[in-house]
Amino acid sequence: MKFVFIVQGEGRGHMTQALALFEILTQQGHTITDVLIGKSSRRNLPDFVKKGLKTNLIQFESPNFAADRKEKSIHIGKTIQHNLFRARKFSGSLQVIDQVVKTSRPDIILNFYDLLAGIYNFIYRPKASFWTIGHQYLISHPEFPFAPDSPLQKALFKLNTAVTALGAEKRLALSFRRISPSTQGNLTVIPPLLRPQVKQLQPSCGDFILTYMVNSGYAEEVIAFSMLHPDIKIEAFWDKKDMPSPYRPSSNLTFHQIDDQLYLEKMAACRGLLSTAGFESICEAMYFGKPVMMVPVSGQYEQACNALDALAAQAGIAHDTFDFKKFDIFLKTFNNTPSNFVDWEKELGIKLTEILSSQNNWRPQSTAVPTAYIAET
Repeated sequence: MKFVFIVQGEGRGHMTQALALFEILTQQGHTITDVLIGKSSRRNLPDFVKKGLKTNLIQFESPNFAADRKEKSIHIGKTIQHNLFRARKFSGSLQVIDQVVKTSRPDIILNFYDLLAGIYNFIYRPKASFWTIGHQYLISHPEFPFAPDSPLQKALFKLNTAVTALGAEKRLALSFRRISPSTQGNLTVIPPLLRPQVKQLQPSCGDFILTYMVNSGYAEEVIAFSMLHPDIKIEAFWDKKDMPSPYRPSSNLTFHQIDDQLYLEKMAACRGLLSTAGFESICEAMYFGKPVMMVPVSGQYEQACNALDALAAQAGIAHDTFDFKKFDIFLKTFNNTPSNFVDWEKELGIKLTEILSSQNNWRPQSTAVPTAYIAET
C-alpha cells in the first residue's frame, strides 16, 4: 500500500515515531511516497530525520506552542494569539497537503498528531483512508490517567486531540504498558514505536545522568546546579541554535546538540534519564532499563498526563524541577526490578500486521515480523 505521513514538528517524539514506522512499513513492502512535517520557528529539523526518512520530505507551516521569555514554560494565551495571526499561512499549508495527496494518491494518510492534518481531512475529504497515531489518543481509554486540577487545560488537550483525528477511520494509541483492549471501534492500543537503532545498542552502567531539554531555558538551572554539585556528572542534549557542540560550562556538565546516534549511545550508558515528560524519550529509557525523573513542561498539560501514565508503568519518578540531587539519591536506592516493557514492545510488529491486514483485505507476503523487530531469545 501507499502511505503519506503528516507529522507534527514540535519536539522530536513524533518525528522519531515516524522514522520507526517508516522502517517497519518499508520492510513489509509498503511505500511512503511523502512525509510532510510541520515547521517550528523554535527548532531546526534534525539531521537524523532528514537522513532517516528516505523519501520526498516537505515542510509546511503548522500550529505549534509559544514559550515564555525564558524558554521554559508554554504560554497558552501567547500560543493561541501566535497561531491566530498565522491563520493565512495555515490555509496555504492545507493546499500544500491537498496537492501532495492528489499527486501521490495514497491508500492511507497517517497523521502523527498534526492539527492541520485533521482539519485537512475534515474539509477536503480525500479518498484515502485517514488514520492517526500517537500516545495522545490513549485519552479515550478509561485507564488513561488525566492530571488533576486543570479543567481548562484538560478540555483544550481533549479538543486538540479530537481535531487532529477528525474523520479518522483508525486511531492507533501508543501505550507505555499493556492495558485492556478499547471498547471504541476505531481505537486500537499498540506498543510504542522504537527505532531499530535503539535495539542495536547494549545497555551499560556509566557514571553520568543524561538529560534532555525540549526548551533550552532549563539550561540555566542545570548549569547552576552543576557548579554547586561537582560530584554529579551530567550529559545534556538540547537544540539551542548557534551554540557549539559539545559545550562545557563546567567540569562536570557537557551540552550536546541533538544528535540521533550519540543521544542513543548516551542513553544506553547513563545511570538514568532526567527529562521533560516527552513520551518517546521515556520509552527509550524504559527499553534500556534506565530509570527516569520526569519534569513536565510548565503549561503543557499533555506532559503532566504523560508523567502520570509513565508512573503507572513504573518508569521512575516525577518532579516539578530539574533536581539532579533528588534524582541522584533516587538512583542510589533504586531497585532495578525487571520490567514488562520489553515484552510489550515485542508485540508491535504482529499488531501492526494485523491492523494493516484488515485494510481492504490486504495480506502481507509474509506474516513474519520485520527482521529489525524479531524478539531476541
